[in-house]
Amino acid sequence: MELAVEAKQLVKVYGQGVRALDGVDLSVEQGKTFALLGPNGAGKTTLMRIFTTQIRPTSGEARVCGLDVVRDGAKVRKIIGYVPQEMSVWTDLSGYENLLIYAKIYGIPRGTRARLLDEVLSKLGMKGAAKALVRTYSGGMIRRLEIASALLIRPKVLFLDEPTIGLDPSARKAVWMELGKFKEGDGVTIFFNTHYMDEADLYAEEIGIINEGKVVTVGTAAELKRSVGGEIITLSIAGNPFVPERLRSLESVEDVILAEEEVRVVVKDAEAALPRVLEGLRQDGVSVVRAAITKPTLDDVFLKYAGTRFEAGGRVGEVRQMRRMIRRG
Repeated sequence: MELAVEAKQLVKVYGQGVRALDGVDLSVEQGKTFALLGPNGAGKTTLMRIFTTQIRPTSGEARVCGLDVVRDGAKVRKIIGYVPQEMSVWTDLSGYENLLIYAKIYGIPRGTRARLLDEVLSKLGMKGAAKALVRTYSGGMIRRLEIASALLIRPKVLFLDEPTIGLDPSARKAVWMELGKFKEGDGVTIFFNTHYMDEADLYAEEIGIINEGKVVTVGTAAELKRSVGGEIITLSIAGNPFVPERLRSLESVEDVILAEEEVRVVVKDAEAALPRVLEGLRQDGVSVVRAAITKPTLDDVFLKYAGTRFEAGGRVGEVRQMRRMIRRG
């Protein structure tokens, strides 16, 4: 299988010695939908900006469809689409006028523009709103218009930086339904960052987790969940700071994941292991406020490999507020 996106020992160092990427190795096959997860500041946006030729790496290699992003930057830009977090359409123009401007920017021949714009608007279910000003659009419609503009050139790889951040669940679902149609019809590779764990779980065929400038694990959602273990005992605790040595020494315990006042104990058989786990905590003088048994989720995967919880709320609020301000002018 040919690769759509590839990085080898990719490093990016900003001023003052800030190492945003620290030897990233990554490969994404053509035609796949790939999600990149990571804490804020882990290097997600930096990596995407290198792949989209916006910034140059300090060292290492980055390729898109076999083209080097530094030496072949102009060729790369002809085969990719990119939708940033920031609003990338004009709110005082209609949806059709926005697409027409992008068609001219991309150099799409005059004779084919009308047909192509009509086709894109139809696929994204936006023909009825094509003549309305963008300032009257909902957040979901604006995002679909932005994606439509990136798809005008029928890219081989579509890069989406937080494609549905700030949208409500129904709008997010609508965006992904339309993306799915393009993927099936044109075979486009989709590479996206997201703050929504369920979005990665539902729509990504493969998921990578980046932390402190390194890709620490890659796999399907099912593979990553299996890598955590069989079942999770989640314990809300009170008392002194918890030291997990006693729990890790228990025969039935495979791993112990700490998150502030919560402990997640990975075991094969949670029902059988729970009494021993509770007794171990009691001997350490730790009080258990609540206990629950679940199967591993992507949240557990993220906590294991990134060492922190997946926090989306603050970033979502910032983007939603920024977009509201732009729409108001």
